[in-house]
Amino acid sequence: MQPNLPRMAEFFSGAGMVRAALRDRWQLALANDIDARKCAAYAANWGEDGLVEGDIATLDPALLRQPIDLYWASSPCQDLSLAGNRRGLAGARSGVFHTWMDHVTAAAAAGFAPRILAFENVTGILSSGEGRDFHAVCAAFHKAGYRFGALEIDARHFLPQSRPRVFVLAVRADVVLPAGMAAKQAGSLFHSKRVVKAAEALPRALRKSWLWWAPPPPSDPVARLVDLIDVDLDRPDLTVDPGRLMALMSDLNRAKVAHAQAAGGVQIGTVYKRGRPGAGGKVRQRAEVRFDGLAGCLRTPAGGSSRQTLMIIRDGQISARLMTPREAARLMGLTDSYILPEAYNEAYKLSGDGVAVPVVSYLNDTIFSPLMAAPLLARAA
Repeated sequence: MQPNLPRMAEFFSGAGMVRAALRDRWQLALANDIDARKCAAYAANWGEDGLVEGDIATLDPALLRQPIDLYWASSPCQDLSLAGNRRGLAGARSGVFHTWMDHVTAAAAAGFAPRILAFENVTGILSSGEGRDFHAVCAAFHKAGYRFGALEIDARHFLPQSRPRVFVLAVRADVVLPAGMAAKQAGSLFHSKRVVKAAEALPRALRKSWLWWAPPPPSDPVARLVDLIDVDLDRPDLTVDPGRLMALMSDLNRAKVAHAQAAGGVQIGTVYKRGRPGAGGKVRQRAEVRFDGLAGCLRTPAGGSSRQTLMIIRDGQISARLMTPREAARLMGLTDSYILPEAYNEAYKLSGDGVAVPVVSYLNDTIFSPLMAAPLLARAA
């Protein structure tokens, strides 16, 4: 590791997808997660140096009394999603954002305020609590002495997976922004309607610290879903009865399958089973399929939606199976050299809980690295 690299701390680190994106360009100071299995996967891939397993609430603050340039937090999202009944930052899991910010402010008070903060979560953060939770995030950054802005980035711009996430990025107030890094108003590809609405709802004092981050649109080609799927894989243990899937589909979804059959060649569809209202308001299980070249958003096996199923059509013939953990890892941007746990659910969960690797790389190239090279405001004599 080069000694002159900037240094990062990765909170709620999971199995290290931020590390996968930044490892050649940043030096790890600290990685922390409460999940023993995820920490084991992290250590298997990146080693144990800097890895601290345990509750962030009991993390020794002394570990952060050192020069660290970037704090990244992909905190639990359950309370910000429908799966968590939208308890928001008041929920026990998503509420650990406040614990993370306590560490930020403690480090700053000790003279070690990081130059950059990055907070990643589901899009529900923009609207949960009727906007109060997003307000709370922005207020915490403002109080700590940071300017901030949000981007809603869908992984589909980098990978064949529909995975919208919100990235609230903050920079210390004494950092001189490089020219063109922030715009005067919304207009970026990643300034979604939800981001704009959330920003406009902030009180005036917080809007003064708001930044319309303006990274250039991504230009690298996106891999094709068919190239990440092992089309000829024979796994009887993962096989799903396609007839049963078809029986769970609406007429619209069966029509999608018929259209894919008529197209010929190899067609890859991804299927989720969901509860949908039926006759008399009774919820019934439905299978929904897409053949648009994108996988649906990967989720954990125990989440609100089922594990993702692949429907593979070869010259009109239909087969179906569960997606393998390796395929899920590829859809997060991990290479095949990444070491996955042996247990199916454990390995699949790592991807469902993770952050898309190329999105982190993109943020580093367009925002983090330029901010690290930026000068600081001169202090008054």
